[in-house]
Amino acid sequence: MPNNEEFVVTPYEVRGRVDYDRLRELFGTQPLTEELLARLKRLAGGELHPLLTRGIYYSHRDLASLLDGFEAGRRFFLYSGRGPSGPLHTSHLSQFELCLWFQKRLGLPMYIQITDDEKFWARSGLSREETLRWGLENLYDILAVGFDPKLTHVFFDSKSIASLYPLAIRVARKIPYSTVKAVFGFEPATNIGLVFYTALQTVPCFWPSWAEGTSIPCLIPCGIDQDPHFRLTRDIAEGLGYPKPALLHSRMIPGLLGEAAMSTTGSSADNALFLNDPPKVVERKVRNAFTGGRATVEEQRRLGAVPEICSVWALWRSRFAETEEKFAEITEGCRSGALLCGECKGQLLERIHAFYKEHDAARTRVKEWAETTIVTAAPKEL
Repeated sequence: MPNNEEFVVTPYEVRGRVDYDRLRELFGTQPLTEELLARLKRLAGGELHPLLTRGIYYSHRDLASLLDGFEAGRRFFLYSGRGPSGPLHTSHLSQFELCLWFQKRLGLPMYIQITDDEKFWARSGLSREETLRWGLENLYDILAVGFDPKLTHVFFDSKSIASLYPLAIRVARKIPYSTVKAVFGFEPATNIGLVFYTALQTVPCFWPSWAEGTSIPCLIPCGIDQDPHFRLTRDIAEGLGYPKPALLHSRMIPGLLGEAAMSTTGSSADNALFLNDPPKVVERKVRNAFTGGRATVEEQRRLGAVPEICSVWALWRSRFAETEEKFAEITEGCRSGALLCGECKGQLLERIHAFYKEHDAARTRVKEWAETTIVTAAPKEL
C-alpha cells in the first residue's frame, strides 16, 4: 500500500481515490492486455463481456497460462463468493455475471462460497440468525443471474463444513499465524475464527482437484481488493500438490455518493443501490447521485461534463449500457455537454427499474432449487 496513504485498498477497506495502475504495480499483478482479451474472445466464440471490453477488469495473475492449458484440452473451474452481512447491491453482482459469461461460453463448473461464518466473526453486531438468513437471501440473488444448476456448486460454510473441513485441516497446517497476521493486520484481540477462516476460504480453490484426484486449475474473478486473500492461497498451493489459482481483478465500482467503492459499509445507505430497494428509493438515490456535471446548465453545455468521476456514468459502464454503441452514446453525450445529468439519470432509471423487475422474477424461480446446489459431504479421502 502507498506509504503516504493517498488511498487505502485492503480486503476490509477501500478509501480514497484509487490509482489502479499504481495499485497493480504495488500488488505485483499483470495487466489484462489486448492480446489476452483477443484470446478470450476467440476461445469464447463471440463478443467479450462488457466488464472486459470497458476496462473494469484490468489485471490478472496467470490468466495466460490458464488459457494455454485450456487450449491444450485442460479444463478449469470458476470460484467466487460472498460474505452475507446484508442485502446485495448492484456492484456485488458484477463478478458473478462475468462468471456466468465464462460458464455459458466455455461450459465451466462454478463454485460459490457463502461465508456466513466469517461475517459472524468479523461483524460483532451480526447474530448467527442474521448471517444464516442473509446467506440464503444473497444466494438467491447470485443464482438469479442465470447459473446452470447442473454446473453450479455452493459451499455455504456452516452448512457445508463436513465437506470443507477435511481439506481445511491440511490447508491450515501450511499457514503460519505470522503470515496471516502480516497479510490481514490482525490485532491481539482478533478472534480465532477470523484467523482460521483463511484456511476455509482457500479450500474451494483446491476442492475439485481433491475430489477428483487430478489437478484442475481455478479462475477467480474478484475485486482487486481481494487479491491479498489469494496471494496466500497461491503461496501454499504447490506445497499441497494443487495448481495455483489464477485471478482476474476488477476495479471497484464507485459509490453513488462519490466514494471509492459502492459498499454496504459506506457512510450512508444512499451510497449503494441495494437489490431490495423499492422503486421510489432507487429513484431518490439515483436522482441524488454524485455526477461529473458542471455548476450550471450553460456551463455544462459549453464545457461538457466529466464522465470518469461520475457515479451515474460508472453504472452505465458496468451494467446498464447494453451495447457498446449505447455506452459510446452516453459517454460522448456527457463529455460534449449534449446530454445533461437529469436526462442521463432519467434514461438510467428506466433501465434500472426494468433490471430489478427481471431480477426479482428470476430470484423467485431459483428459490425452488437453490438449496440443492449446496455441497454437504466430503469426497472420499484420497
